[in-house]
Amino acid sequence: MDVVSDQGATLALVGDLTDLEPEVDSGGVLAENPALRSNMWAFAKTWFAARTVSNADALRLADPAEQKVALKQADEARKIAQKRADAYADTAQWIADVADDVSLLDVKQAWCSSCFAVNEHRKSNRPVGQLPAYVCQGCGTPTLPCVAVGCDNMAVRDRGAIRIPLFCAEHCHEIPGFEKSQGTIGELHDYEDFLRYDKPDLGAASKIAVGSVVALGVAIPLTLLAMPAIGGAIGSLGVFGGLSGAAATSHGLALLGGGSLAAGGLGMAGGTAVVTAVGSAVGGALGASVANAYLREDKSFRIELLRPGRGGVPVLVASGFLTEGKIDKWGGWKSIVNGRYPDSPVYRIWWGSKELKDLAVFGGGAVGKGGAVALAKAAAATATKAGAKFLNGVIGPMVAASDLAANPWHVAKSRADKTGVILGDLLARTEAESYVLIGHSLGARVMVVAAETLGTKPGGPRIQSAHLLGAAIGAKSNWDALTAAVDDVVYGYHSTADSVLKFIYKSVQAGETAAGLSGFMPSSSKLQNVDVSEDVKTHFAYQGNVQLR
Repeated sequence: MDVVSDQGATLALVGDLTDLEPEVDSGGVLAENPALRSNMWAFAKTWFAARTVSNADALRLADPAEQKVALKQADEARKIAQKRADAYADTAQWIADVADDVSLLDVKQAWCSSCFAVNEHRKSNRPVGQLPAYVCQGCGTPTLPCVAVGCDNMAVRDRGAIRIPLFCAEHCHEIPGFEKSQGTIGELHDYEDFLRYDKPDLGAASKIAVGSVVALGVAIPLTLLAMPAIGGAIGSLGVFGGLSGAAATSHGLALLGGGSLAAGGLGMAGGTAVVTAVGSAVGGALGASVANAYLREDKSFRIELLRPGRGGVPVLVASGFLTEGKIDKWGGWKSIVNGRYPDSPVYRIWWGSKELKDLAVFGGGAVGKGGAVALAKAAAATATKAGAKFLNGVIGPMVAASDLAANPWHVAKSRADKTGVILGDLLARTEAESYVLIGHSLGARVMVVAAETLGTKPGGPRIQSAHLLGAAIGAKSNWDALTAAVDDVVYGYHSTADSVLKFIYKSVQAGETAAGLSGFMPSSSKLQNVDVSEDVKTHFAYQGNVQLR
């Protein structure tokens, strides 16, 4: 695989598609550009994926209607993979064109809005008549000076003509501030000051001025899409499947497709996975960028100090769906937390208000099998059992998104994952030595992701223990990333009488068993299941009937 710049420079890469990074066969100056290498390798993987989506599984379906749907999904998967491959190819060609001939004299030392580090930016010697471009010597991203008056930072330079003024990440509110995003926040309740922007949002004003209609979804920085090893790292995380080898890489790259749900991508699920997978990002500027983007999506996110405590390990609690209507700020947690951690400061994580309210259709505490069937029809993520099995295969992440966009369960589940990343990044910035995480239902999922995210930060705070009640997360996975982040034990409290997890969760998750129903599998000395079936008869009875270990 090679790319040739418009000046004739060539970069050739070799490697097996199962490799996380390719080897440079030849390349000269282009070989030193990380963004170019990563985009080329991503192109190779997605190009291969577009040509290896098989109709075989679809053709095995006996029902003609199911087979037709599955064949259509396979064809859509091929188109999506090819579209992604073309995008990676275009990006690689653009980087090669600007990076093959840079000035050694026209150099700027400045913050980069792609890698969020201070690096040299060397001006590219572009042909006469073409708009200027610089190249960050740290990440390889094309850049251009921010047009804000008095600003010395560099903005990301996209391909083609520049239609709107280019502002740096600070002036586009992609991060609260370059220097601030590298720092700490002291105690957790100081997070609001940390997230307060240092500069005005000039990027938004410029887009309005030129009449541009820009979605306020999140633009993933170029280097987030260009991380060379993220495919396998993401797929190997327990919360994203716990896969290995080629399967991990394939799944990780599928998650990183980007784009809106309706367009066939997974939106900022890609950014979620990147920050979780790359430990250096957590607690740093990259982590701040993605966390900041999520917070723009979820205005309800906040961390409330319920009580200051008397020197114990800080405790964090997070509730799941069907809890938004509760007036009590403790959300039912006070008794259960006081019984186990009487001296600890206690924080409540508020998150996903809109998504959790949308889940009201999922019913109350007495949901039965009939209600689950009706819900499954309404959710429409998987039309049939056979179709669901097919979707859970290799092409599932590529094609399911168009259905998931209108599915309140999957939207809320994605929000829980994002919230976990936000929380993990914020915890990594604090000066505390350890925390205790407690969550119920989707709130337990938040805590699993938060623990795994925090665990990727070398030298960051640890999780002393975690208590996961009625966890709305798949029971079977590779939980190494979770247990590695915890010093003591992860306790999974589960009840076989939990009808919400028994019927509804299994319906919308295509037959998957929830950890809150059966316990986490496999268990270990650091991941212990606690069967509370005798005391907990509904999904909403954990807090009043469980004593924390």
